[in-house]
Amino acid sequence: QVQLVESGGGSVQSGGSLKLSCAGSGEGLSNCGMAWHRRQRPGARREQVAIVYEDGTIVYEDPVNGRAAISRDNTRNILTLQIDTVKTEDTGVYFCAAHCPIGDSDLATYWGRGTQVTISS
Repeated sequence: QVQLVESGGGSVQSGGSLKLSCAGSGEGLSNCGMAWHRRQRPGARREQVAIVYEDGTIVYEDPVNGRAAISRDNTRNILTLQIDTVKTEDTGVYFCAAHCPIGDSDLATYWGRGTQVTISS
C-alpha cells in the first residue's frame, strides 16, 4: 500500500519561496507519476500544480510555470516542490499524489493528507 506524507507547509511572505516535501512508502513508486496538487480554498477542487512522470518528464501548470521546480528522488522516495516569488493566490492546501499503473491500462491514485500553505502580503 502506498502512503504519502507531506511536510514543509506554513506561512510564507509574498515574494518569498516555499518548499514542500513528500515522503513516500510502498512498492513501485518509481513507476508512478508523482504530482503536487492544491486546493486553494475550502470546497474547491484540487488542481494539479506540477507532475514528474516516471520517465522524468515534467509538466508545470500555468499558474506556477516559470516559478516552480518539482523533483523526485526515486532512491529515497522523496518528492519536492519549490515555488519562488510566491503570491497570495498560492495559498492553499498542497497534496502529494502518486498516479500508479495497475495492469496494462488502469491507474490508481494515492493521496497524502495535505499541508497548509499560507502566503501573507
